[in-house]
Amino acid sequence: MQNFSFYAPTRIHFGQGQLAQLAHEIPRGARVLLVYGGGSIKTNGTYPALLAALVGREVFEFAGVEANPEYETLLRAVVLAKSASVDWVLAVGGGSVVDGAKFIAAAARLDSGIDPWLIVGNRTKLHDALPIGVVLTLPATGAESNFASVISRRATQDKMSFKNALVFPRFAVLDPLLTCSLPARQVGNGVVDAFIHTTEQYLTFPAEARLQDRYAEGLLSTLIEVGPRTLADSNDLDARANFMWCANQALFGLVGAGQPQDWVSHAIGHELTALYKLDHAQTLAVILPSLLRYCFDDKLLKLAQYGRRVWGLVGGDIEVAHAAIDATVDFFERMGLPTHLASYGLNANEVAQAVGELLPKHKSFPLGERAKLTLEDCVAIVRMAA
Repeated sequence: MQNFSFYAPTRIHFGQGQLAQLAHEIPRGARVLLVYGGGSIKTNGTYPALLAALVGREVFEFAGVEANPEYETLLRAVVLAKSASVDWVLAVGGGSVVDGAKFIAAAARLDSGIDPWLIVGNRTKLHDALPIGVVLTLPATGAESNFASVISRRATQDKMSFKNALVFPRFAVLDPLLTCSLPARQVGNGVVDAFIHTTEQYLTFPAEARLQDRYAEGLLSTLIEVGPRTLADSNDLDARANFMWCANQALFGLVGAGQPQDWVSHAIGHELTALYKLDHAQTLAVILPSLLRYCFDDKLLKLAQYGRRVWGLVGGDIEVAHAAIDATVDFFERMGLPTHLASYGLNANEVAQAVGELLPKHKSFPLGERAKLTLEDCVAIVRMAA
C-alpha cells in the first residue's frame, strides 16, 4: 500500500428531513449567498423548505449555474457575494453547483489585483475562503464533501480543476427525497459518474491495498444493483438512498487512499465536454471502455479481480478481464449512456484530432497510473471509441 494522508472535515446529514439541519449549521444573522442552477428547486418543493430552515438569516440568491459551471457566470456571483458582504455560500443542486460555489467562496476572498482565473489549475495561492454549505439534489460527483472543483471557460475551451482544503464544505445535507424529481438522464449520468470515479481509483494495478479494493468493489456492486432500480422507479427511496451514498463515497477519499490512480478517462472526457458540450458522464462512458482495452495488459490483474468479485465471472484472467469490460459497457448502456462517439453524432477521427490539439494545453504527459501514456496514446484511445 502506498503512503497517504486523509482529511475529511465535512459534516454530513443524511436522510429524509435533514434539511432542517440548516438552522443549526448556519448561524442566525448570517448573510447567505444561495447558489443554484436552473431553478428546479422552485418547482420540486425544495425552495420553501430551504427558506423555512433559513429564517433569521439574510438570503441573497444567485441562479443559473450551468451543468458545467462557467467562469463568466461565476464571476457575476462573486460580484454579488462581495457587494452583499455575505459570510456563507450555500450550494443547492448537484456537483456543478457545488463546484461553482467552491470557486465563488475562494474568489470572493481572493487578494485584490489577482486574476480569479488563476484559482483554476491551482496557479495562485489561496489564503481564505467563505464557508460553504451544501444541499445535494443530484448525486454524482461527491463534490459535497471533497475539496475539488471543475470550472469551464467557454471563450478559451478550457475545463480545468482546482483543489484546496479551504473549499471543503463545512456540511452537506443528503436527503434522497430531494432526488425524486430528477429526469432519467440525470439519474443515469449520476450512477455512471459515481461508477467511473470508483474505477479510476481501482482499475489500475495491485498495490496491496486490500481494504480499499473491497471498498471499491462494494461501491461498484451496489451501483450495479441499485442503478437500474433508481432509473426505473423515482419513488424507490431505498435505491435512491444507496445511490446517493455511493456517489458520495466514490470521491470521499477512502477508495483511492494508498492506491495508484488513473484519471485518464477524466482528462480526455473534460476535453470532450469543452469541445462538444457532452454531459460529463457521457464522455466518461465513451472513453473508459476504450481506455481499458487500450491498457489491457497493464490493467489485466485488476480487471480479472474486478470481473470475479464484482460481476461473478469465472475463467482465466484474460477471459474474465475481457468479459468484465463487456459487462461494464452493457451496464452503461442499460443506464442510458451510449459508449461510442458515433452514438452522439461524432466522427472519431475528427474528435481525436481536436482532442490532440487541446489536451496538451491542460495536461502534462505522460498520464495514467504507470505514467506512461503519451499524447499519441490518448489520441488512439479516442479513435477506439468510434
